[in-house]
Amino acid sequence: MALCMIITVIEGFNLIVFGSVVPLLLEDASLGITDSQTGLVGGLVYIGAIAGSLLAPVIAERAGRKHVLVLAIALFAVGATLTAASVGVVTLAGARFLTGVGVGCALTTAMTLARNNAASRRASLVVTITMAGIPLGGVAASLLAVPVLPALGWRPMFLIGAGAALVILLAVVRTPIPADSPQERAARRWTGRQKTAALFTGRGTAVALVVALCAIANMVAWQGLNVWAAEAMTDLGYSLRAALLFTFTLTGAAVAGSFAGAWAADRYGASRLSVATGACTVLGLGGALVLPVSVATTTLCVALMGIGGHTTMNLVHTTAADIYPLPVRAAALGWSNGTSCIGAFLGPTLGGTAISAGGARGVFGTFGAAAAVCLVAVFLLYRTDRAVGPGDFRTPETLHARGAVPASPKSV
Repeated sequence: MALCMIITVIEGFNLIVFGSVVPLLLEDASLGITDSQTGLVGGLVYIGAIAGSLLAPVIAERAGRKHVLVLAIALFAVGATLTAASVGVVTLAGARFLTGVGVGCALTTAMTLARNNAASRRASLVVTITMAGIPLGGVAASLLAVPVLPALGWRPMFLIGAGAALVILLAVVRTPIPADSPQERAARRWTGRQKTAALFTGRGTAVALVVALCAIANMVAWQGLNVWAAEAMTDLGYSLRAALLFTFTLTGAAVAGSFAGAWAADRYGASRLSVATGACTVLGLGGALVLPVSVATTTLCVALMGIGGHTTMNLVHTTAADIYPLPVRAAALGWSNGTSCIGAFLGPTLGGTAISAGGARGVFGTFGAAAAVCLVAVFLLYRTDRAVGPGDFRTPETLHARGAVPASPKSV
């Protein structure tokens, strides 16, 4: 679990560092990049992550999860290096896409490994510990940006991310990762077709659709803020240094809120708590629109955005992992993570359009609408979680009884 968390720290750095360098990217005449193009490039990493998230469970069944991690980390190390060497919009976009494929593969695999090695009563905490790496990496990116950007520019930030990825790659290669745990054996008892049937037929379809709506809406707001928060703060009149400190507040509050949320979720239920954390995002973005601009109010609103955005996504992942039968866990996490990447792509792209049209208020208004949709969606997830049980999903036994698929070894 510690290894999985460190992997996600490096992923988080390579994801969130882009938002820290946006003001300097826009000033770099050699790139010639516009606001809208920056939003599109910022979102392409998540298009790559969609592919990586969905491919990871399939590759892992054949090659093992350790080999998937090695390949994934190597990919986002190469992607970070190419980003630092970019000479135009096209090369920058291609490098960020490659980074995304690696991040998507690694994140889904790390979450599955961590959850498979944890007790059910600690499900939310374990997912949170793993996913806390993303904002922790963002905190590191924000803190490093304060001295590095003014002195050295934006390119060294990505070289730092590539170097850190190589270090964790060596650690993964040298660490024994169990490939024959009871959870892994349970997953291998079902074929890919049987897992897909449980995920996307019967009551599983309703659960999958609700999870996707939660993930997409939440990540539109959360990842959009990660990319555009610094630029929005400079639009409000804050200096670059102050804007970077606000992005530190955003990611720092996400870390603190996610651990507090995990403690509560393991006691009261992940889907129930996601309604409260979704409300935090709405309150933070709404407050940024209606409250007078000051350091105190901005700090409060940004903290609420961080608490709500990241914690809600953790709780949606936890619910997706545990609401389906055990053999479907990796596929369910791949689905929730993959659909969240759709929102993570749309967020930066919509943010670029919003800030071009309406400045900071346009950004907060756009992401506030997405957060409101997410709040409705997590309430539906809570109701769905309470309504379904293990018998509501298609299993190999029920499909065999209907003549749909051959019986699994477990049913025999």
